[in-house]
Amino acid sequence: MVVKYEPDERSFQACVVETARLAGWRVAHFRAAKTSKGWRTPVTADGAGWPDLVLVRPPRIIFAELKSETGELRPRQAEWLDVLRLLPQVEVRLWRPADWTALVEDLTGTAPRQAA
Repeated sequence: MVVKYEPDERSFQACVVETARLAGWRVAHFRAAKTSKGWRTPVTADGAGWPDLVLVRPPRIIFAELKSETGELRPRQAEWLDVLRLLPQVEVRLWRPADWTALVEDLTGTAPRQAA
């Protein structure tokens, strides 16, 4: 029997951040905090839905939203990704664990090695 591991968004994000850092990217993430009303990310103005990660390695900048395999993009998240796509020189990604090979190649310039 083969058991397929599908990470949650937090575990997936940790892997993406570590991979990006190892490849020389600067990474920003604004972490949510637990409040009496549940998890909240302290944002103002139009910040709701802001992408999970901002990755910078000149001359590139990537705004990335991370989702589990079954996670759904919320409307405000989609709005941010759509408006960021209109900016020249900005790269926008929606990454899921199934995208791992392409994601690693995007961040490092090389495909990950396959297990023997």
